[in-house]
Amino acid sequence: MFYWLMKRVIAGPLLRGMFRPWVRGMDHIPESGGAILASNHLAVIDSFVLPLMLSRKIRFIGKAEYFTGTGVKGRLQAGFFRGVGTIPVDRGGGKASEAALHTGLGVLQSGNLFGIYPEGTRSPDGRLYRGKTGVARLALESGVPVIPVAMIGTNIAQPIGQVIPKPMRLGIVIGEPLDFSRYKGMENDRFILRSVTDEIMYALMSISGQEYVDTYAATAKARIAAGRDPEDAGPAAPAPTAPGGRPVPDVQPPVPPAEEETPSVG
Repeated sequence: MFYWLMKRVIAGPLLRGMFRPWVRGMDHIPESGGAILASNHLAVIDSFVLPLMLSRKIRFIGKAEYFTGTGVKGRLQAGFFRGVGTIPVDRGGGKASEAALHTGLGVLQSGNLFGIYPEGTRSPDGRLYRGKTGVARLALESGVPVIPVAMIGTNIAQPIGQVIPKPMRLGIVIGEPLDFSRYKGMENDRFILRSVTDEIMYALMSISGQEYVDTYAATAKARIAAGRDPEDAGPAAPAPTAPGGRPVPDVQPPVPPAEEETPSVG
């Protein structure tokens, strides 16, 4: 009930008014059954914009600290995260990845949508970074399709360090589902996991038009914080790359057609 209230009465109208969002490829979201929505990650608002534009409920995982704040602000924050379908998970300690995987499997086995950011953290500069293999393991263990999702413009609306996003038009591009059933039973093969992850990231690169960097986003952030080049490549610009050594797709960042209407929030 609270999720419906957030979408239809509170956050939905506010979202449409602030961002006039456009969505392309909504027909790739199945009407029922489990599926992984693997998204690029440009801003904090990604986790709010995507759930509020889908008719089906999508679950993300979020840091447990988001739900334990005190006072009015803490309660409002916890209520908002619950309202958009975020599941609290303790991400500290050596078993954090296993906890996240277990949570995701539970969501998918219940026939629901589970959202995940393969990059593991927000992009520091708007480019697409190397994917972590957790998304591949989740796909192979669950047996559900992976649907690539590209958020467009959220990093401009809410750059890193900016709390309140500025009103501007945002987009979501949903790609065709990826089927990895051919790798069933191979979820412990690290080479297969890397291959599957690279295929997912290539799909994201193709629908987002982002430049790809074959470095983990967390590593790039650490290098930037230390005053170094995020790719540590020296003064010469590296040649364009694509996940898994594939050819770089000839694509541009998508823009909405002038006539494209904002879809209704279900």
